[in-house]
Amino acid sequence: MKFITEKDIEIEKLFAQSHHRLAGAVVLFSGEVRASNKDRDVLHLEYEAYIPMAEKLIAAILDEAKEKWNLNTAICVHRIGRVEISGCAVVVITASAHRTQAYQANQFIIDRVKNEVPIWKHEFFTDGTSEWGDNCDCHHHE
Repeated sequence: MKFITEKDIEIEKLFAQSHHRLAGAVVLFSGEVRASNKDRDVLHLEYEAYIPMAEKLIAAILDEAKEKWNLNTAICVHRIGRVEISGCAVVVITASAHRTQAYQANQFIIDRVKNEVPIWKHEFFTDGTSEWGDNCDCHHHE
């Protein structure tokens, strides 16, 4: 599976692939572009990534989460390129026997991806300015 894509993320297709006969819980997180950030109106975002390293790191994060929480399924796909307001920038889906593990693993994955994977966010504002954004508003896991 590719973890980095220039195309729109097909959430429904990924969700359909996430089901497992031993899973009692499936958690889906969709990170979407909001119209405002830090009291500024956002026009759109553009993401860049060092794809070979990003793919490798996301795979390792998913493997770690699968092992730590005994997941049946762990999926993460991140967009690069231009993403419009309300567009999906990243999806994480986890499935496990119980909801606690699925929720904890899902948050672990998105926080690690935002904190460690070489993906950079460029925000464009309606006032004509832009800035490279901070990717992570993360919880830190032990």
